[in-house]
Amino acid sequence: MVAEASPRKAAEGSTGTSQALPPGRSPAATPEPASAVPAEPGPVATPEGFGAATPGGGRELHASFGPRIVLLVLGVLGIQLGFIGSYVGAFHHPVPHSAPVAVVAPGPSARSMSAGLDRLPGRPVSSRVVAARADAVRLIDNESVDGALVVTRRGLQVLVAGGDGGAMSDAVATVGQAFAASEHMQATVTDVRPESSGDARGLSGFYLVVGWSVGGYLLASILAVSIGPRPRSRRDALVRLGALAAYSVLSGVGGALVVRSVGALPLHTIALAALGTLTVFGVGAFSMGLEAFAGVVGIGLVILVLVVLGNPSAGGAYPTPLLPAFWRAVGQWLPPGAGTTAVRTIEYFPAAGVLHQALVLGGYALAGMLATVAAAGWRKARLQAAPAGQ
Repeated sequence: MVAEASPRKAAEGSTGTSQALPPGRSPAATPEPASAVPAEPGPVATPEGFGAATPGGGRELHASFGPRIVLLVLGVLGIQLGFIGSYVGAFHHPVPHSAPVAVVAPGPSARSMSAGLDRLPGRPVSSRVVAARADAVRLIDNESVDGALVVTRRGLQVLVAGGDGGAMSDAVATVGQAFAASEHMQATVTDVRPESSGDARGLSGFYLVVGWSVGGYLLASILAVSIGPRPRSRRDALVRLGALAAYSVLSGVGGALVVRSVGALPLHTIALAALGTLTVFGVGAFSMGLEAFAGVVGIGLVILVLVVLGNPSAGGAYPTPLLPAFWRAVGQWLPPGAGTTAVRTIEYFPAAGVLHQALVLGGYALAGMLATVAAAGWRKARLQAAPAGQ
C-alpha cells in the first residue's frame, strides 16, 4: 500500500489537492512536470576553451582528427611549403643560362666574337654564327634564337624580340651592351618582334593560359566533390568527359575573345581559341584521371603538378632561359609551360609552329581520358566482385 501511495503523491499539485486520473490510466503514466525535464548540458571550460559537455567528447575529437585527417593536413602543409619554395626558387635570381643568340660579323672576326661571347662569366649566352642580319632575324622568327648581335660600321646592333617576354629581351640587350662596352663599341638595341601595345612585357599569354588551366582543373574538382571522383561506369566517365569537352570549347573561345577585346592578343583569335580548347580539355581530363584513381588526394596532386611546378616553370614572368636548371627542364613538359609558349608562338612567331606544344597538351588529354575510363571499369569490377567475396 505504501508503494502505491508514492506515485499518487507525486501527481499532486503544489496546493496539496489531489487530481483524479482518467479511467484506465495508471499513476505511472502521468507525465512529469516540465521542471523535471533534464536541462541540456551547457558549455564547460576546457584547456582548449569552452565546449559542449557531451559524453565521450574526447573520443569524438579523436575521431574527428584521426590519422587520415592528420595525413591530409600534412599534405596541405607540404603543398603550401612546396608552393613557396617553387616560386621563390624559380624567381629569386633570374639570369640567362646559355640563351641562344646569333652572331653576324664580317670575315673571321665572327668566329672570335662568338668564342668571346661563349666565354663570358656564367655563360649567359650560347652563340652561333650566321652570314647576314636577315638570317639572324629568320632564326628569331623561328624561335631558334632569343636575339642576335650584328656588327655594323656604326657599332653593335643588338636584335631582341619583345614578344618573347620583356625579361628575355632585357637580358639579351644587357649582355649585348656589356659585350659592346668591353670591345669599345657603340651598342643600339632594336626590337624586331615587339609585343603588342596591350601586352605589356608579353605577360598576357601566360595569364591567359593560367586562366584556362584553372578552369580545367576546377571543373574536374567540382565534379569530383559534387558527384564523386570515381565514375560509376564507363558511360558515366564518357558523360563527364563530354561535359568537359563542351566546357573546354566555351572556355577556349571565351578566353580568346577576352584578350582580343582588351587589345592584348588581337591577331590570331581562332588559333588561340583552338589552343585554349585543347589546354582546358587536357588539364581537365588529366585532373579527372588523377582524381578518379586517388580520390580527394588527386586534387592535391593536380595542384602540385599544375600550380606548384607548372606555373613558375611556364616561362611567364621569366622566360625559360632565365630560370634555374630544374624549372628549365620541366617547364615545357607541363601544360602551363606548353600553353604559354604556344600562345606567344601563335601571336608573335607563327613561322615556328606549335607542334611540340600541341603534342604535350594532347598527351595530357589522352592520358586523362584513358585514366578516367579505366578507373570506371576498375570500380565496376570491384562492385561486381564484392558480393562474391562476402
